[in-house]
Amino acid sequence: MSRRLISSGSEFEKVAGYSRAVVQGDWVFVAGTTGPDPETKTFPADVEQQTRNAFAIIAKALEEAGSSLADAVRVQYFVTSREDAEKVFPICGEYLGEARPAAGIYVVSGLYRPEMLIEIELTALKQG
Repeated sequence: MSRRLISSGSEFEKVAGYSRAVVQGDWVFVAGTTGPDPETKTFPADVEQQTRNAFAIIAKALEEAGSSLADAVRVQYFVTSREDAEKVFPICGEYLGEARPAAGIYVVSGLYRPEMLIEIELTALKQG
């Protein structure tokens, strides 16, 4: 079974020893993804925009893997406040409402950097 690593081009991937996504056969495993602004690489102050940015990064990795958000079978959301969870639910529905993967949302005390408000991890099964 073939294995392919997908990189976002971030130097941090090498330092931390991970890939943006790993394709193993028909499966695509997307690493935990936060939502920096694609141009400035800084984090917007609002969780809604961070969520949209994270989904854009995930969609790009899935596309490179020959997959899409429509192939999502599992997603996990990590947010830093319950209030933010309520704000992201409708956005998650916009991106995954058709696929409706198995999902979990977790309120955590913090992410790697304090300005990070959400992290999304996704698994997809490419459709034949």
